[in-house]
Amino acid sequence: MNLPDRWPAPAKLNLFLHVVGRRSDGYHLLQTVFQLLDFGDELRFGVTSDGVVGRAAPVPGVPEETDLTLRAARLLKERCGVRRGVRIGIEKRLPAGGGLGGGSSDCATTLIALNALWGVGLRRAELLRLGLELGADVPVFIGGRSAWAEGVGEILTPLELEDAWYLVVAPPVQVSTASVFAASELTPHRPTITIRAFRTGQGRNDLEPIVRRRYPEVDVALRWLAAHGEARMTGSGGCVYVRVASAAAGRRILEEAPPGYGGFVARGVNRHPLYSLTRDS
Repeated sequence: MNLPDRWPAPAKLNLFLHVVGRRSDGYHLLQTVFQLLDFGDELRFGVTSDGVVGRAAPVPGVPEETDLTLRAARLLKERCGVRRGVRIGIEKRLPAGGGLGGGSSDCATTLIALNALWGVGLRRAELLRLGLELGADVPVFIGGRSAWAEGVGEILTPLELEDAWYLVVAPPVQVSTASVFAASELTPHRPTITIRAFRTGQGRNDLEPIVRRRYPEVDVALRWLAAHGEARMTGSGGCVYVRVASAAAGRRILEEAPPGYGGFVARGVNRHPLYSLTRDS
């Protein structure tokens, strides 16, 4: 098997996100659709014989104690009795606190890559269980398919979504997912919907009004982007997006973004670029 030198960790968009309940442990129950994108972070893995899991270089804005790639590597090493170590390098392209799943995707790519590089040989279902221990968004990236998701985001039904281009805009703010889900105005009483209802256009992001009130920069981005289509926030924010006719059209719009607002244009994809490296079971 030919393994890559650079391992992609793609972004995701939530095409809608409903909060439909709450578990006894405090976790919110969701319905959402995860759309994978052909844009994201890139990772490198230098396998070592010293047994140490560490970074190849510091990652700005990500302390080692919260780095999901290190936690993923250590969990896989411990559970599978691996003696080798690794140095992990990350080229960050996705903003932290943006709702694009950057940390979760990096975590999933780490599990997939080290499963191959360390010769562990776990099947996809086993990697999914490990991923869920590390974060609710990790399983969709290990599953490797754009998907309808329920539960806390781990009950996945693969979806074939139509080809589309998206302009993603990143406001100059980092949103705290924990504080958004802890907001007193978040009432998890929305009724569930069906996949068919989603395909007919139903669905919104229940977290968006909370984030717009607490983070004015997100409100500014959505108001500006609404002039170019149906603008929405992804995840718990703060990145927002709109579907565009082409990559060129998206880039033209991005050139007009308010000062201090970054972003990128990406194509929606139905399969993770590392999908073939994990075996079904």
